[in-house]
Amino acid sequence: MAINQHHLFEDLDGTKCAVVEKNISSERVSFLKALLEFNGYTVVVVPAAPAKAASVESDAAAPAPPTLFTLGVSDVMFNATNAVFGRLLRTPNGQVVSLDYWKQRSGVSDDQTPYYQR
Repeated sequence: MAINQHHLFEDLDGTKCAVVEKNISSERVSFLKALLEFNGYTVVVVPAAPAKAASVESDAAAPAPPTLFTLGVSDVMFNATNAVFGRLLRTPNGQVVSLDYWKQRSGVSDDQTPYYQR
């Protein structure tokens, strides 16, 4: 178990991993997996544990929940916050990964413009 909740570890598919994100969609998985593998990390993706049902009666009428995933990397020293703000990750075209690019708010990583001028 991690000392704090910002650096979690789990066994994913039998591999001790640093958890990057939990309960993410398949689109987010494909984005992060491509980015992290480009930066040399071994990525492990497993389906997220299903949420506990509130009551047995509502299970029959409730629609199926969307499929969510947990994404981790085999390097247990990896921390997403440190990697983004420490400018340790690069995009495939060689730019430093910005917070907006990591969160997929922008399709282009613009680390030259300060956040307060955007």
